[in-house]
Amino acid sequence: MSRRIGIAILGSTGSIGVSTLDVLQRHPQRFRVVALTAHRDIENLFQQCLTHEPEYAVMVDPGAAEQLRHRLRVAGRPVEVLAGVEGLERVAALPGVASVMAAIVGAAGLLPTLAAARAGKRVLLANKEALVMAGPLFMAAVREHDAELLPIDSEHNAVFQCLPPAFASAGLDAVGVRRILLTGSGGPFRLTPLDQLADVTPAQACAHPNWEMGRKISVDSATMMNKGLEVIEAHWLFGAPLEQIQVVIHPQSVIHSMVEYQDGSILAQLGNPDMRTPIAHALAWPQRLASGSAFLDFAQIAKLEFMTPDFTRFPCLNLAFAALEAGGTAPAILNSANEIAVQAFLDGQIRYTDIYTVVQSTLERVHGRPVASLAVILDDDAQARAVAGEWVAMHGRGI
Repeated sequence: MSRRIGIAILGSTGSIGVSTLDVLQRHPQRFRVVALTAHRDIENLFQQCLTHEPEYAVMVDPGAAEQLRHRLRVAGRPVEVLAGVEGLERVAALPGVASVMAAIVGAAGLLPTLAAARAGKRVLLANKEALVMAGPLFMAAVREHDAELLPIDSEHNAVFQCLPPAFASAGLDAVGVRRILLTGSGGPFRLTPLDQLADVTPAQACAHPNWEMGRKISVDSATMMNKGLEVIEAHWLFGAPLEQIQVVIHPQSVIHSMVEYQDGSILAQLGNPDMRTPIAHALAWPQRLASGSAFLDFAQIAKLEFMTPDFTRFPCLNLAFAALEAGGTAPAILNSANEIAVQAFLDGQIRYTDIYTVVQSTLERVHGRPVASLAVILDDDAQARAVAGEWVAMHGRGI
């Protein structure tokens, strides 16, 4: 039992967390669940505790934590229940935890993911906002504390699989990389007439054609802001400047990303659109294990299409490129404004096309600064949220 690898899952009730538990459950002899966390989803975290028997459970909401604690006590389960961000940071740094799945969506995942890096853990990074908001600080923490950073986003995991081991110490140029090609499906509105986009509904935006994802990430995929955030993440993960990263629309979501080399070779990672594949890869790396994902049948693939993104259709992608070029806290401001805008759209307060306007307006009003400290990042994050919230309050409406 003691030889099994201890895992903490930050955000265990979300789609990545559920997929991670599915993979872990297939290999009980190899892994043990030490900690599970959620924001306020008491019922699902309670059921996960019954099934996976962690030592710790964390609810960010204190009231939800007390309710979970009571239910587990009544059920006779000896799970220690913690609360708040402090609880998240504590379980991310537990001595019995070797790997931390960082799957909390949005800026809320920054502090516990950073705590895992500072504790020298293997960080399985599904929370792209940790790098988008605090790239230089986060990567410095990984280096200084000998943490191991493995990407979970299907695109970055694909790039990682297409790079030689020497990349980690030598860099992209030394191993002959010309470009990183990040693929994206184009989402549900790739072919929707532009004059109809203002009237699309949250349900339509969340109906991704290929992937099963949470609502926020589904909307980001529809606007392609998700791809913009992934470009920023790739910049920090692989040390690639913006001009070395290209976004390619690939509607079938079979090729998850590619790496082009100076000799003209392109290496691609292919597979069915199932997040259990990159999760299993990172859990077992450098070995491989069964993920539960269906194997790719080439005979069933009718065609593979590729095209250049249209910035008129996907203006949020261009905002992300500009934020990366601006540097400093601009990406954090971009991310914070987008979180406010997407939630307002999901709540019916603004139109789909207003998401871009909210983010653009916030970037114009909140000026980025050099990333001197975590406090600077969090201060600009708060300012951006306030400004974006003001736009929604002034211009939004029930729709």
